[in-house]
Amino acid sequence: MESSALARFEAVVLPHLDAAYTLARYLMRNASDADDVVQDACLRALKYFDGFRGEAGTSARAWLLTIVRNTAHTWRERHRPEALAVEFDEREHSEAIAERDPEAKETLGRALERLAPEFREVIVLRELQGLSYKEIGDVTGVPVGTVMSRLSRARARLQEALREEEVR
Repeated sequence: MESSALARFEAVVLPHLDAAYTLARYLMRNASDADDVVQDACLRALKYFDGFRGEAGTSARAWLLTIVRNTAHTWRERHRPEALAVEFDEREHSEAIAERDPEAKETLGRALERLAPEFREVIVLRELQGLSYKEIGDVTGVPVGTVMSRLSRARARLQEALREEEVR
């Protein structure tokens, strides 16, 4: 790879590594596996960077998160098929929740635990990563309307789970 292409990759893609890692942590539910996924995703991104043009409103962030998401799904199928049954531990891998309120963090973690993966995924991409509906659609490979309905259902289910946590 030419040094100019490498410099462009570093300038365009590398600023989004934190977002990539956060998504990988939520999808993999394990710090070590998330590290592996982000590393694999970055290698794939570098390999196919010549094909990235940023066309049609696709941001580098959404492009990288798409690669991370696909890499996570592939990696999990190959290396840890049992990972889908592992409980989500918010305390272990949520850096996005403020450390100043541990009780709220634990409550949110338990509520997020109750969400199906496709709902947890859109919540993470929208609320923690700040992606637009279109970008989430690009990342997940579903139409914007589906993103909107999933996000709406995810928020409703998260609210319900949070109310149930308050009763406990």
